[in-house]
Amino acid sequence: MRKQYHFQPGVCRLDAWDVDRLVALTRDHPVKQVAVAAIWQLDAVYWSETMTPRVVADHVRLTNDVDVQYPIILGSDGRVMDGMHRVLRALVEGRDMVEAVQFDVDPEPDYRDVTPDELPYPDSQSP
Repeated sequence: MRKQYHFQPGVCRLDAWDVDRLVALTRDHPVKQVAVAAIWQLDAVYWSETMTPRVVADHVRLTNDVDVQYPIILGSDGRVMDGMHRVLRALVEGRDMVEAVQFDVDPEPDYRDVTPDELPYPDSQSP
């Protein structure tokens, strides 16, 4: 699986959470059903305001290839911290619900005030 980070606005740039750590932290959280309609980020700019068709195609591929057996990870405010491609898959397939785990209190970010290209990725992968 490709290295992934969850980003949120920081002081000047972005704060980032390592998704591998988020998965580990939620391993024992109870899984619940969440309405796809309740995922408020579906109606907000999420990845980029300027996505090219090639980038959209990459996201379509990722959406088609996701393993839906894993629950999405939600922050304490309901923000998708991992699993937006799984949410998109549920939306495209017309499913009303998606499995999720949720933090009661968000963990501290792994990186503060960074840009995606400053983070460690395997050599063959870029942000």
